[in-house]
Amino acid sequence: MAKLKKIFVLDTNVILHDFNSIYNFEENDVVIPITVLEELDKFKKGNDQINFHAREFSRELDRISGDLLFSSGVPLGLKLGKLSVETGKEFSPEMKRSFQENIPDHRILAIAEYLHNHSDNKKVILVSKDINLRMKAKSLGVPAEDYKNDQVKDLDDVISMGITTLEDFDDEKINFLYKSNEGIPEADFGFENPIKGHKYFILKNNSSSALAHFDPVEKTISRVEKPNAYGIYPRNAEQTFSFHALMDPKISLVALTGRAGTGKTLVALAAALQQIDLYDQIFLARPIVALANKDLGYLPGDAKEKIGPYMQPLFDNLSVIKHKFNIHSKENLKIDELLKEERLQITPLAYIRGRSLSNTFFIVDEAQNLTPHEIKTIITRAGEGTKMIFTGDIEQIDSPYLDKKSNGLAYLSDRMQEQDVFAHVNLIKGERSHLAELASHLL
Repeated sequence: MAKLKKIFVLDTNVILHDFNSIYNFEENDVVIPITVLEELDKFKKGNDQINFHAREFSRELDRISGDLLFSSGVPLGLKLGKLSVETGKEFSPEMKRSFQENIPDHRILAIAEYLHNHSDNKKVILVSKDINLRMKAKSLGVPAEDYKNDQVKDLDDVISMGITTLEDFDDEKINFLYKSNEGIPEADFGFENPIKGHKYFILKNNSSSALAHFDPVEKTISRVEKPNAYGIYPRNAEQTFSFHALMDPKISLVALTGRAGTGKTLVALAAALQQIDLYDQIFLARPIVALANKDLGYLPGDAKEKIGPYMQPLFDNLSVIKHKFNIHSKENLKIDELLKEERLQITPLAYIRGRSLSNTFFIVDEAQNLTPHEIKTIITRAGEGTKMIFTGDIEQIDSPYLDKKSNGLAYLSDRMQEQDVFAHVNLIKGERSHLAELASHLL
């Protein structure tokens, strides 16, 4: 029996999240409400990723449009459904009782409800990343769901995959790790399944313990030592593993996840400074997500003054490192020189987009506020010799249309987990202060 086709009605935020979303609904039909096109017009100008998505979707729509776009729909491709644009519909009596007609979301909802009531042979589903709009749709009996194409399926597995603790581990093998520089072949560890990608291990028994790393290229497990990176020493196993990933030349892409205060940005910046002779420049960037949806253009001051508060946490981490040394030490003079020569730049992520970055140590902070497509766009800017680090806390997402499973940082860790150039470490223990650790757990 043939599977019945569905009709997916897309909200504006789905297209701003992924301009290729119309191609991700298999053989089902896709409907774009005319109100969505009106809203996309407002986003075409600007340098942010949503502006890029608005422009790209408009170009794509122009490329595939035909005479049937506003009637029966145009084919999207082999084994795909049709795309059509639905013009505005009159509000039903039930909608008129509950919703104002001059609100774009409600006009989109009116179209979804109309199709739901007039499409006898197809199930109509409103797709939106706006939770409230989905609730409004369900109040009218219209099925609604989030855009799930780029969501991580098993988040717990993704977060915990980088580090494994092995209890009652062979004491002789631990002793060998301390004595040998070559490491132990994977086959000698007795794992049931082959290890894929870079993995870290905490090996324990009653008398000894060791921190170890599996190299997917050499197929060996070697001991991980605690480094000194520009005056910063690791305080726990996760920070030790982070430093290893950040300073291993075989690893060109690193994801560091964990709650606030676990030291993600600090260890990344310290590792960058420790290796400055290997790179032409260090970029430390973060996306600007304005609180309360305030546009930066309406804030007082010039561009530098506007972005200052958003960049301050990055300068705070740099200050922690500088305070490890005397004010006139060669290490502090080196940092001042790097800043002056702009070899060390702390900047909004928007200023990086569009550039080709070669031989650069590139740290992206607060990466949980990026979409999967934004992560892809950033990584594809990496030139020869560039190392990219994404840090963030997937429990603290400021973007209104992202969550734990759909943010770019989780997506990156999920898709890259078995690649030989990628390592992921989830930091658990807070090291900022006992008070900060208590607040993170109890409040």
